[in-house]
Amino acid sequence: MDKTKADIEPDITPVPDRGESVSLMEPLVIGGGAPERTELTDLALDLVRRSSGFHRSIPPPIVVSLANLVRAINCYYSNLIEGHDTHPIDIERALKNDYSNDVRKRDLQLEAKAHIAVQEWIDHEGLKGRVVSTEGIREVHRRFCERLPDDLLWVEDSQTKEKMRVIPGELRRHDVTVGRHIPVSPGALTRFLKRFEEIYGNLGKAESIIAAAAAHHRFLWMHPFLDGNGRVARLMSHAMLLESLGTGGVWSVARGLARDAQTYKNHLASCDQARRNDLDGRGTLSQEALVDFTRFFIDTCIDQVTFMETLVQPERLRARILLWAGEEVKLGELPQKATTILEATLYRGELPRAEIVNIVGTGERQARRIVSLLVERGVLTSDSSRAPLRLAFPAALASRWMPGLFPEKPS
Repeated sequence: MDKTKADIEPDITPVPDRGESVSLMEPLVIGGGAPERTELTDLALDLVRRSSGFHRSIPPPIVVSLANLVRAINCYYSNLIEGHDTHPIDIERALKNDYSNDVRKRDLQLEAKAHIAVQEWIDHEGLKGRVVSTEGIREVHRRFCERLPDDLLWVEDSQTKEKMRVIPGELRRHDVTVGRHIPVSPGALTRFLKRFEEIYGNLGKAESIIAAAAAHHRFLWMHPFLDGNGRVARLMSHAMLLESLGTGGVWSVARGLARDAQTYKNHLASCDQARRNDLDGRGTLSQEALVDFTRFFIDTCIDQVTFMETLVQPERLRARILLWAGEEVKLGELPQKATTILEATLYRGELPRAEIVNIVGTGERQARRIVSLLVERGVLTSDSSRAPLRLAFPAALASRWMPGLFPEKPS
């Protein structure tokens, strides 16, 4: 009987609620009366133009393969912001169930695999129409955390040093401190999340782009979960931009945020600050700081679109891939006709298997052998053994094919 009582007691312990008003989170959007609103609108329109133009320029089969690579990039940089460095090559190995013997590295590989699984679910419209809903946010957290090893599900209270287990999808039941910021009490979270959804869930596409930075910060300001808030916030931002911009998942805002991580974190801390004076909006929090973060956020998005567009510029990408293939042929790692198959795939986007024999001018058995080698090397892929072949972007070759996408893996 005592054991049963002990087991259920934590579940019926009331969570603290200090009765905070949701007005503490205002402003949630940058109103039309803000002096900087025209500038931000112009930036958002520039982002729409660049992102949609880039997406349209990529053949659909390449979009699929590029999105697979970008998930690993998004995961790598998002985790890097949290101080977890798992290289995309090790992430790719984890996706093939090839784990390190080092327990800590294995745990981080599992963490990365969890992140990619959730983003893939988002990319396939798993969160469509629910991006900023309490239900959707909790599902993102649940899907991520339930895939984590147990060692990564424990956090320590900075004040009491008490160890607390993170329950996947469960809103925190304890007060926390994040740097100098004290988020709202646990009992107030449902009120604040409801207000969050009311505002950000009823914006038009153009307004959602401008408000993406505000939603990103206000989510972190609430700090709904004991742990994992940063990753959930960046996955939420990815999903918001996916819906409002139709990005196709072919560029990563997390990469831009991580490359200037200190500025990113400084902006978040500034947005925690109270309204400075009568010229600083009409909300409780600083509108000037929110404007600065919004400008930084959209500029970062534009920078990442431009970067990826440069990398995937057809003639340059083709030249880099064929240069690599030619070197592999000279080294005896690939047969001569492998270059022909890669060139045809690059030109057409995807290659029906029935046409490969004619393209390489060899017998069917030799053609199959060449394709098998290219698939084993991870440079070609398909949805089934009979489906058309398309180019893949293996992380191990990214430094050659797409230089600068992520740092070289230390030897």
